[in-house]
Amino acid sequence: MNGLTLSLCLAAVAALFASVGQAGAPGYVAVMGLFGHGPAVIKPVALALTVLVATIGVVRFHRLQMLRWRDLWPFALLGVPFSVLGGLINLPVATYRIVMSIILLGAAVQMALSARKTAALDQRALPEVPLVPAIITGGMIGLVAGATGIGGGIFTATIMMILGWAPTKRVAAVAQTSNLFTALPAFIAIWIAHPAMPAELPGWALAAGLGGLLGAWLGAKYLPAKALRYMLAGILLASGLRLAFF
Repeated sequence: MNGLTLSLCLAAVAALFASVGQAGAPGYVAVMGLFGHGPAVIKPVALALTVLVATIGVVRFHRLQMLRWRDLWPFALLGVPFSVLGGLINLPVATYRIVMSIILLGAAVQMALSARKTAALDQRALPEVPLVPAIITGGMIGLVAGATGIGGGIFTATIMMILGWAPTKRVAAVAQTSNLFTALPAFIAIWIAHPAMPAELPGWALAAGLGGLLGAWLGAKYLPAKALRYMLAGILLASGLRLAFF
């Protein structure tokens, strides 16, 4: 029963995150922690599920012609190699919780405040992502994503929205792609170093994949930009509180 409940929770997390252009890693970390799993299991599983759900989202955004190469490659240039390096770093638990809680809670507040002005902010968004800042930001995000087991998309989306680097829908497409190119190298690095994976992973992946399909379909076609910002703020808040107090 616990296994079925965990699978259903992972599916729900994947659906919610995929609807806002995310792959669900903070939610997977929180849910698996609540079910008693330790960091040795949580980190590789969270990365594996992130890769799967991010791939689903990227395919969906590509089919809807929301992906632009010029938006993507500056973040990937340093994000990919730094995510490999981050995947080999094991942060002390206390440091991980404090740093991530501060980042997520601060981003949640900023995102909620900006959601009320979504239309105006999207109209003022830059026509192109600034090259050098995006390259530097991508490297930093990749390192943090690999070290924490959380795909880089949640940080990419927050930074791009706060700084007005692209309209909300384009940000969601970039964020999901960022999840993929930061989580995949980090997962490969962990797999090479520690090839043993939990026997339950295929079942968890099936549940998360189905949830990701549903969420990507809803988010890409039906959710307005303002709703995306509010939902992302809620996800950031819940993830930050989970790390800070539980």
